[in-house]
Amino acid sequence: MVDLLPEQTPLWRYVEATARAHFRRAAVQEIRTPLLEVTELFARGIGEATDVVGKEMYTFLDRGERSCTLRPEGTASVVRAAIQHGLLSQGAQRLWYGGPMFRYERPQAGRQRQFHQIGLELLGFADARSDVEAIAIAWDLLADLGVGGLALELNTLGSPDDRARYRQQLVAWLEAHRHQLDADSQARIGTNPLRVLDSKHPDTQALLAAAPSLAEVLSPESHERFAQVQAGLGALQIPVQLNPRLVRGLDYYSHTAFEITSSQLGAQATVCGGGRYDGLVQQLGGPATPAIGWALGMERLVLLLSRVSAPPAQSIDLYVVSRGEAAEALALPLARACRAAGLAVEWDASGAAFAKQFKRADRSGARYAAVIGDGEAVEGVVRLKDLRAEVAEQRLALRDLPQHLLQACRA
Repeated sequence: MVDLLPEQTPLWRYVEATARAHFRRAAVQEIRTPLLEVTELFARGIGEATDVVGKEMYTFLDRGERSCTLRPEGTASVVRAAIQHGLLSQGAQRLWYGGPMFRYERPQAGRQRQFHQIGLELLGFADARSDVEAIAIAWDLLADLGVGGLALELNTLGSPDDRARYRQQLVAWLEAHRHQLDADSQARIGTNPLRVLDSKHPDTQALLAAAPSLAEVLSPESHERFAQVQAGLGALQIPVQLNPRLVRGLDYYSHTAFEITSSQLGAQATVCGGGRYDGLVQQLGGPATPAIGWALGMERLVLLLSRVSAPPAQSIDLYVVSRGEAAEALALPLARACRAAGLAVEWDASGAAFAKQFKRADRSGARYAAVIGDGEAVEGVVRLKDLRAEVAEQRLALRDLPQHLLQACRA
């Protein structure tokens, strides 16, 4: 778990602000859920056989002897909140969330045990066009952020009946080749066999090339639905790479599964992933409700953006410099008045020599410096210096500075 220092947070705020703007334009509303949930929510929602529930959750007993878990992902919490507060009785819900998640896994670049996600959940949408819209929102957000080398990997997991038929075929094939599989894949045969398809072990991956394909057992209806998703993405000119081994890591997915990757990230290429989960709401005690969603990892995304572009600088409009008892008494009220007008202002409270304060003003990146000495304090004026242009300084009444500066910054 890491700290985000002041030089890092501007890029985080930029990503968050860009995401908010995209969600607003897509008529998606924000929802905020607790960091702590009852453990049963994730055991039922994500699946007890998954690595997340079995190996990675932060789970403990509280003082009331209740099993609690720090949320490892956002979808189950959003669905729980929608059920608990009756949101689904008000019609389909277009929701987004953001914030920290927790998984006990091996830390690496772009992946920590406390990590952050931004996610979208469309609850109550069954049509294939909703899959296309969800993917398009993610694609457009990443493109707008300047992420290069984007690729969309797409698969269908079919209906529950499709997967049940496929599971039988796959388990039989895996058992016949058990001795050739890596240890983790062998352990998953009896618990979560579809996850074997997502193995990163090179020998297992080579072996799986001959495994049965889910596409061979899909019903005509599932085939048609997947074709509609592909056609919708094609109409939006979003290129698709079909990946029959893409299964995602959680039990609740059905039909569409996807990942958006970037060639700029090397081995850790995935920046966004999601899919359809039509059975989850009912599984958690709500009415039968179709749904689709996705989440993007902030750490990995910020790591990528920091490699390809400089973080946006924090803009300061005015640096207030003062020296002398009378002048210093006026400096903070002046800074406060300028802030109230909407300006970003840093006030130097050091009382140091003017030369030292001017050096700090220059390092701050501020466009202007407001200078008050004892002489200016007696006259009720301020000297305004443009720190970024060779122009003569101005003398203004203290009360006039906020509006004058506001107009100058907007020009």
